[in-house]
Amino acid sequence: MKYLLLSEKTWHNELYLSLKLRDSEKWSIINNEKDFNLRALKQLEPDKIFIPHWSYLIPREIYENYECILFHMTDLPYGRGGSPLQNLIVRGHDSTKISALRVEAGIDSGKIYLKRSLSLLGTAREIFIRSSKVINTMICDIIDKTPEPTDQKGTVVQFKRRAPKDGNLEFIDDLKKVYDYIRMLDCETYPASFLETENFIFEFTNASFKEVEITANVRITKK
Repeated sequence: MKYLLLSEKTWHNELYLSLKLRDSEKWSIINNEKDFNLRALKQLEPDKIFIPHWSYLIPREIYENYECILFHMTDLPYGRGGSPLQNLIVRGHDSTKISALRVEAGIDSGKIYLKRSLSLLGTAREIFIRSSKVINTMICDIIDKTPEPTDQKGTVVQFKRRAPKDGNLEFIDDLKKVYDYIRMLDCETYPASFLETENFIFEFTNASFKEVEITANVRITKK
């Protein structure tokens, strides 16, 4: 058996190295969209493609010919769609489940292999690192126990992908929500929460919340 890890996020490099320690001959990684195509897959010949994070659509000709297993940070079918971490925190969740599902034509609608719990405390980066460790165990369980995927059950709740403008703190009137907005975007490759004036943009990271105040780092740039 051969396996492929597909992710454009740098924190999954450690996940890949950990999986290779199990069996170095069986694992490959792709972390760039231009390298993910049928030509590359025919050379690698993976039996399963594990996808802990991928911001692009999986082409039909790939998921119909290869077993593609996506890891989504919600208890599906709740939270189908984009920006699951941010949408969960905005809705007040402090924990979730990671769902391992088969990639199909519908967005996050495929059959479920298994689910595992995940805390949503801390910054986005801390949560992603924590989730990577959970996904590691899930991948090993899928390989070792070969669970049969089953249909999703429950009410479908759709999430909408959040845009950089949604990190604007201007109209938030609750300190805890301000803290949540800062921490849920506090990770490389994500646009930071911000405030704007006529001349400047203030971007916030590394927030700490202490009941009546928030301390944070701020980056100030001129428009």
